[in-house]
Amino acid sequence: MNGQSANFRKSESNNPVKERLARDESVLGIVISLNSVEVAAQAASLGFDFLWLEMEHTPLSLETVRNVVLATRGLPVVPFARPPVNELWMAKRVLDAGVLGVIFPFTSTPELARRAAAACRYPPAGRRGSGADLAQFRWPAPEGYYDFADENVVVVAVVEDTTGLAHIEEIAATSGIDVLFIGTSDLSFSLGLRGRQQEPKLEEAVATICAAGRKHGKALGRPARSPAEISRFQEQGFRFFMTATDLELMAAGATQLLEPLGRAVRKSFAGGI
Repeated sequence: MNGQSANFRKSESNNPVKERLARDESVLGIVISLNSVEVAAQAASLGFDFLWLEMEHTPLSLETVRNVVLATRGLPVVPFARPPVNELWMAKRVLDAGVLGVIFPFTSTPELARRAAAACRYPPAGRRGSGADLAQFRWPAPEGYYDFADENVVVVAVVEDTTGLAHIEEIAATSGIDVLFIGTSDLSFSLGLRGRQQEPKLEEAVATICAAGRKHGKALGRPARSPAEISRFQEQGFRFFMTATDLELMAAGATQLLEPLGRAVRKSFAGGI
């Protein structure tokens, strides 16, 4: 069996992102911000481990999420979604559309952490509803979709404000949370740093979150925009990385092509997602 066929069979039978994290390996995601199935399908073929379907900060629609899930069937990349809010009904909609990971923004309290975990598991372990007809079509697991989903959906809790920082021990201890992701930009704003990254106050907060995650056996995640950053953060224990957006990669490609020709490239993306 060639590598492509092996990846196809693997992607259809389990969640390779969850497996890699369990082996303490790094996973890289590309952020999809455009309502374009073609862009997402192309991105799914570039070598990333997961698609970060960004619904909090972009106009990405639920219909697009569903179409992307179908368009990437058979590819080794795994679709994740960040809904706009940490709510049961919102998580239910993206899960029923067929994503295998939910990224919960502003998971600032133990109650919100428990809500996130419960939203992604069927009773009695959680509160997810049983109407996932579309997801069952996308993931036709031999054991049945319900058991498959309970084992394979990745729950990512985003800690990105001082309230979450104050409750980090309880959030990190929450059963059912797989990844603690540090939203470093919003956390910087919450700390009064206006988004600045290389600040001792922010680094201290990041270290506190990391310590809690390690103590309670959670994978650690954060944004990383370059190979150098990824390598540096890996040394700190991070394994789950949100990398560039589709638009940032377009700008990077234009820069690589045009700057050697003496053309000025307008840099319009700050990378705050």
